[in-house]
Amino acid sequence: MSKSILIVYHSQSGNTLRMAQAVAQGAALMEHTRVRLKKASETQAQDLLDCDALILGSPEYFGYMAGALKDLFDRTYEELRGHRRIFRKPYAVFISAGNDGQGALMSIERICTGYQFRKVQPPLVAKGAITEEVLAACRELGQTMAAGCQMGIY
Repeated sequence: MSKSILIVYHSQSGNTLRMAQAVAQGAALMEHTRVRLKKASETQAQDLLDCDALILGSPEYFGYMAGALKDLFDRTYEELRGHRRIFRKPYAVFISAGNDGQGALMSIERICTGYQFRKVQPPLVAKGAITEEVLAACRELGQTMAAGCQMGIY
């Protein structure tokens, strides 16, 4: 059975985009997996309903998530609150951080708790330059999420 992985991100410098693309490459390695890579500003409530798992990517801005990701949450929360197709939807987070990324991570996770999503992977926080090692970890995150969905673990 085909599974859908939605990767939602915001990027200005290109760092988070590179991470998102690597996450998508990893998820696409799994057979019967549909991968959708969308900018946060272009993502709608229906996108969140239609996926089997959600992977959220954000840069760290002033110790917080990107405003575009927060805007997505603000635009969709009321419509999705309590919806059965959102309850315990598996999610993971990746962050491109200039500092430690913890403020951005905490704010994203707090909101995901409000949505009643279920965190199924540890967060991936890249501090500083986006190296090949970081991109390999992103590919692994995507592949692990897709494999977990395919096997029915998530």
